Amino acid sequence: MDAVRTRSPADLELADETFMSAAELGAYTAKLKAAKAMKALKAEDQASQARAELIKTLSKTIELTPEKVQEITRPLLHKLRVAAEQGKNELLVMRFPNAMCTDSGRAINNAEADWPDTLTGRPRQAYEFWRERLRPLGYGLSAMIVDWPDGMPGDVGFFLTWEKLHV
Repeated sequence: MDAVRTRSPADLELADETFMSAAELGAYTAKLKAAKAMKALKAEDQASQARAELIKTLSKTIELTPEKVQEITRPLLHKLRVAAEQGKNELLVMRFPNAMCTDSGRAINNAEADWPDTLTGRPRQAYEFWRERLRPLGYGLSAMIVDWPDGMPGDVGFFLTWEKLHV
């Protein structure tokens, strides 16, 4: 009579991989989930830090010297031309966290007439730049919430607009 030979779990193999027990597979899955959660947490922390730094930077106004105005308008004019050549009649010119609004973007989201009064820092300067220099040239400015993290208002976008003339 032939003896039945049994193998130890270490001897069991599938293809080139050692066959894992159910407990080992569960532990492996748990480690993968933990690693993904740590990676997501780290990315979220980095994004939060970057957002805080951006808010700090945008809170400080800049001096609008003639050189600075030229530095701003030169690339803007190029982007406006490209957008017009593509048949568009609006261009996203600034995106910023809703924390730059005294009401976290509520007035912008509700399209209230006094939404500009809620702006602070550089977004306020950008609005004033449009009002004083671009509106007289026929450009419009619209503001809207451009993302909704977890269903709540997120970043605000400023869009320069212009009329499309149909020929």
